[in-house]
Amino acid sequence: MEPRDLEYFAVIAEHGNLRRAADALNMSQPALSKSLRRSERWAGAKLVERTPKGIRLTDAGTVLSAGAKRLRLSFDDLEREMPDLSAGRTGCLRVGTDVYSAEHVLPQVSTALIRHAPQVALKLTVGVNAVLVPALRRGELELIVGGIPEREDEDLVQEALYEDDFIVCASARHPLAHGKRLGIADLASQRWAIAAADSRAWRWFEAAFREAGMPAPAIGLETSSISLRLQAISASHLLGFTGSRVLHGLPAHISLVDLRVKRAAWHLTCGIRYRRGAYLSAAAHRFIDELKKTTRKLYGS
Repeated sequence: MEPRDLEYFAVIAEHGNLRRAADALNMSQPALSKSLRRSERWAGAKLVERTPKGIRLTDAGTVLSAGAKRLRLSFDDLEREMPDLSAGRTGCLRVGTDVYSAEHVLPQVSTALIRHAPQVALKLTVGVNAVLVPALRRGELELIVGGIPEREDEDLVQEALYEDDFIVCASARHPLAHGKRLGIADLASQRWAIAAADSRAWRWFEAAFREAGMPAPAIGLETSSISLRLQAISASHLLGFTGSRVLHGLPAHISLVDLRVKRAAWHLTCGIRYRRGAYLSAAAHRFIDELKKTTRKLYGS
């Protein structure tokens, strides 16, 4: 099979339509159809089926499409690796991160990397795992810094950096801030300030409400800014669900307390993730080293 035919097939699979794929490749549809027939002869099987809306991959086509994606990632890795072999060229390092790491960990790491490797272009993308992990798998990111699952994905490597617990917090002036130890039921009528409705932490918290037979908690404020969220909680009767390390490192003008709610503490491991077997540049290795140094200094882990 010719490499160009594999590349053409990857575009066909991506668009699900021969005409649109031909347009994307800037070639005629008959020429693309001829390439597809060559690929099917090589595979010894039909790769696509025609449908009223375009084409659908057969089982053989799905397997070939997955292989084409892996090869694309390998070529992308080579494009990043080759410049590293030339003196002084380390290219661009693309890192995904959650909001907490972006605000509390990565400023020190980024500063150290820029100081020791000024030729590196560092691109940081802040988001949730539901967005960052697919981007990592597609090769759009080289590393992710943030919460990692208990079980390691087969295609990803993960290294733990530190542990944290997510807890319910409130203003020191909140009516629930004083008195008996609370349960989930005591939070039924409260409104919340959260980071993101689709974050792992908030989904876990919503599940705790469901298990207690209660409706989902009401959201009063949703913002990715930790500073804005905590100041809003401190100045209002909103409740929050945040990491205990955040709570213990607050500036003096933000007064929050841990409500110590039963069955409402979620343990989280934070770390690094990258694709198994993928090329990691010298800049990526330096970034990981700086990250480990910083978290050991901050958290003693």
